[in-house]
Amino acid sequence: MFRKILIFTLLAGLLFGCAPAPAPVSTATLAPATAAVSPTPAGITLTDGLGRTVKLDHPAQRIVSLAPSNTEILFAIGAGSQVVGRDDLSDYPAQVKSLPSVGGSMGQYSTEAIVALKPDLVLAAEINTPELVKSLESLGLTVYYLKNPDTLEQMYGNLQIVAQLTGHESDASTLIDSLKSRVAAVDAKISGVTAKPVVFYEIDATDPTKPYTYGPGTFGDALITEAGGENFSDAAGIKDAYPQVSLEQIVATNPQIIILGDSAYGVTPDSVKSRPGWDTIDAVKNGLIFPFDDNLVSRPGPRLVDGLEQLAKLLHPELFK
Repeated sequence: MFRKILIFTLLAGLLFGCAPAPAPVSTATLAPATAAVSPTPAGITLTDGLGRTVKLDHPAQRIVSLAPSNTEILFAIGAGSQVVGRDDLSDYPAQVKSLPSVGGSMGQYSTEAIVALKPDLVLAAEINTPELVKSLESLGLTVYYLKNPDTLEQMYGNLQIVAQLTGHESDASTLIDSLKSRVAAVDAKISGVTAKPVVFYEIDATDPTKPYTYGPGTFGDALITEAGGENFSDAAGIKDAYPQVSLEQIVATNPQIIILGDSAYGVTPDSVKSRPGWDTIDAVKNGLIFPFDDNLVSRPGPRLVDGLEQLAKLLHPELFK
């Protein structure tokens, strides 16, 4: 059966839109807030991704997150203790699972559950429809719609926006500096690379003869490129953001590395090797098939940097010994 949750999340986001750094702030474990929220006597006024003016009298203290990327951002900047509710798909860091869920696994949210949590801010994202934002606003709730970033720089900007809304500007600044240092460290290692392997990143292979992959304009494409690879879609001349490609296209392009972003659904290197017709592909012949946590690519938050680092190590292990 088609993995509806994964593809819904990806397509909804599309339609609505050096030496290693010293003591970096890791995003591998994001902790709840410990720093005090800074006061903002003049209030907070920002324009959100829908062009709406959003006003807060003070940094939000009771936040409902409607997207996994938003939840991860909130915890990463130190605002975790201010989160009182989350969507079904928010599962990182582990402690968010103990928070009340307001739905959202198939795009359906419980407005009653959201209202019952008495939030002073609902943080939406591009997987949420403008209609949902309008309906929540009509109930008297303050909603900020955080637009998906297209680049790492825009992702840093989103961290700053959420920091303003929650009173954690200093924490966000420290995190952003660390993330930039880590990206610079990867860039420095990759800068001399001339041989860039063609990488096929598998998103969903419910039909293994027509798997989905990342195309141009996605973070999957951008991170593979920055990690020193050539994305399959680029090599094959594919222009769609989330194309479903044929086995014939994959064989013709002959990727040197296969990344299994669908490994969470039970896809393994061995199962790929057993697929009819895949045995002629260099990545399969050489055993260069790697399971991967797709959340590090598909969620536009600080763990994108974790994804970049891991991809770079898989594509060019000789540079990270």
